[in-house]
Amino acid sequence: MSHVKAAVCHQFGEPLLVETVQLRAPQEGEVEVQLGAVAVCHSDISYAEGAWGGTLPAVYGHEAAGIITASGNGVIGLSVGDRVVVTMVRACGHCSTCGSGRPSICETGYNKDTGPLSTKEGGILEHGLNCGAFAEKVVVDHSQVVKIPDYLNYDVAALLACGVITGVGAVVNSANVRPGQDVVVIGAGGVGLNTIQGARLAGARRIIAVDITTEKLSVAKEFGATDGVLATDAKPWKLAKAAMGRGADAVFVTVGAIPAYDTAARYLAYGGQIVMVGMPKLGEKSHYEPVMMSAVGQGLIGSKLGDVVIKRDIPWMVDLYGQGRLKLDELISRRFKLDQINDAFADTKSGSARRNVILFDL
Repeated sequence: MSHVKAAVCHQFGEPLLVETVQLRAPQEGEVEVQLGAVAVCHSDISYAEGAWGGTLPAVYGHEAAGIITASGNGVIGLSVGDRVVVTMVRACGHCSTCGSGRPSICETGYNKDTGPLSTKEGGILEHGLNCGAFAEKVVVDHSQVVKIPDYLNYDVAALLACGVITGVGAVVNSANVRPGQDVVVIGAGGVGLNTIQGARLAGARRIIAVDITTEKLSVAKEFGATDGVLATDAKPWKLAKAAMGRGADAVFVTVGAIPAYDTAARYLAYGGQIVMVGMPKLGEKSHYEPVMMSAVGQGLIGSKLGDVVIKRDIPWMVDLYGQGRLKLDELISRRFKLDQINDAFADTKSGSARRNVILFDL
């Protein structure tokens, strides 16, 4: 059992407290990773605000990178000293979804209350998002990590654990966008920008970014959007259709705002689909007219973490970055230390940040 510093959530909606917690040694199939960086995702903030429930106290954080410092029995293909990305994709490899190539929605449960973390006194401490990465070290299942090359800095590598794979994967895996198709991306935040990058890589003809600020629309064009539409317009879907000359083959909702979901179908072409990427609060509902969508062959699909297979997709994205075809450095807005995590949360919640990153001394 080792002692590490971690940012702990004791009460939903209250500031996180940086304190000493206990981290047990890796067991069968697990690795211990000393972290170099962890990014701040809106999902972490939503959990810390109580949007999706869970046990308290808890340590969140799930977009991380670092170096393996210990390994349990039964770990194959990974060694102490390997530099890795740490993801929340904990996959058993045996259930029906894993067997069908969708490990991001593995059906095998995991009790996060009995994970590797405990309070300094030995009490329950939730292993948030299967990672507990707002800490100096983590212990995770070997299925959650992917080796990375030496040239990839930890702050950049951490982005590949969620925001990048979620956006790019939603396009190439979930929606299977093909060259020449048209897409609309609602929300030009961190995940939205990566969805735009995914559409560019997939060969989309028109990529329409929709957001509430002109500043974000300008950034969206830097990442590959061909056109920008203000969501504050009375009927933004009409402007988007005018830019495309038709409706969209795929509309990606990358924010958890219900108004975005309520209007998404208005952007669609016949036969198009809405791809649900952003996650609203538990209990919030959106409304559609099923007869209208059914009559013209439209559909809705969910996309969790871009339906990625991390050991296939992360190396591919690392290679694209190395070629200069995938923007990662440009996604980082600011860098903080662990004791500044509440400042990083506040900056992320302001809506101006693409991705904020917590750096550790590694």
